[in-house]
Amino acid sequence: MPADWTDRLWAAYERDLFAAPPADRLFNPYRDEDPEHDAAGPAGGAAATRRANLRAALDAVARAAPGGRPDVLVVAEAPGPWGCRFSGVPFTNERQLLDPAFPVDGQPSSARFAATGEPIKEYSGSIYWGAMLPHWGRFWTWNAVPLHPHKAGEPLTIRTPGVREVRRWHGLLAETVDALRPARVVAVGRKAEGALQEVGAGPVYVRHPSQGGATRFREGIAALWAGLDG
Repeated sequence: MPADWTDRLWAAYERDLFAAPPADRLFNPYRDEDPEHDAAGPAGGAAATRRANLRAALDAVARAAPGGRPDVLVVAEAPGPWGCRFSGVPFTNERQLLDPAFPVDGQPSSARFAATGEPIKEYSGSIYWGAMLPHWGRFWTWNAVPLHPHKAGEPLTIRTPGVREVRRWHGLLAETVDALRPARVVAVGRKAEGALQEVGAGPVYVRHPSQGGATRFREGIAALWAGLDG
């Protein structure tokens, strides 16, 4: 079965996301670079790396999915400063991309890695993949807000995106749901839940793994898969 969903999503990303300019306290990791934190090189090099990583993730899921299409869409809130901000792949950090056991083969984009050879890692991505990896191929992960929300003057921080910032991306979120036609849509956190409800996706809520939520996240994900496969 052709993975037409990947072509549709990629076209939507190219149209709506990759050229989207940054906004106040929002960094577009697929378009822009911070010379202090992103690897030096040709203009667009770090952003191009992150786009390539995202494409690699799409293709890897399509190859592994039963019938070529995942049956679960997982939506988180937004890229974090140590994960998707540098990897381009939601809930994924640079260390995971370099792990031969990880199903997505990608490259780091950070100045830290370029200077030291040490990839960036972060907590939430490790918790997420610990619960999800046994079901690899059956899910696609996305962010309700695909830009990184940070505090003013502090580019490697995280803040909760505002209502207008979330609504700005409702169109791309709705198209993601429509392209996949998943059996289940999962919201990781309340912001993602609200966004999915507003586009009519009817999400199942699970606790975000950060800030003490790891156990409840694992329990929610286990219940999800048990309900699908039971």
